[in-house]
Amino acid sequence: MSYFTPDAARGLPLAGPQKHLNVHGDNLGNVVQFMEREHPDRFKDVLTQIAGKVPGIDRIDTQNSPDGRLLLRFNDKGFTDPFYAQQMSDGTLKIFAYLLMLNDTSPPPFICIEEPENGLYHKLLEVLVAEFRNRATGEKDTPQIFVTTHQPYLIDALKPDEVWILEKGEDGFAIISRASDDDTVKAMADEGLPLGGLWYSDYFDRR
Repeated sequence: MSYFTPDAARGLPLAGPQKHLNVHGDNLGNVVQFMEREHPDRFKDVLTQIAGKVPGIDRIDTQNSPDGRLLLRFNDKGFTDPFYAQQMSDGTLKIFAYLLMLNDTSPPPFICIEEPENGLYHKLLEVLVAEFRNRATGEKDTPQIFVTTHQPYLIDALKPDEVWILEKGEDGFAIISRASDDDTVKAMADEGLPLGGLWYSDYFDRR
């Protein structure tokens, strides 16, 4: 379960490598420390990916403070001194955290991500969806990824068979359907109309 909170990632955890990102991401620096030590080549790939999405990021690493806390440093090509997680934007921290999570060397079989769009520049949502799709291939040892959202821009980046609609019925139970099961929605998507726009125009509403 992931509900990444940038403010949590700006905390100062005790130093010590940790293998997996936790629910709110307050151990982001610990996971960086683990990747640096145990999987340097994989971590280099993550840095290459984020550099392509956040221009200027040259290097990301960690530093131990005198009191045993862990500082997460972002080195920008245009500056001599690094920026720390406390100074980075919500969007940069989120993109980095999700890429780190998706590059987990032993991912869980099921990953649920709540509302990744919060604090993220809308044009990066398509990039993020592509990363989710690249990881959830259905092959052996790859995770199934379930994402909840209230953002039409994120839905725009998905295909009808990737979108599930949950509506609470009068009996309190959720009714689940797939966007591709609606012939009208599927036909309009096939014509090139974005799914987020169809959702915003109430085409997903069963009532």
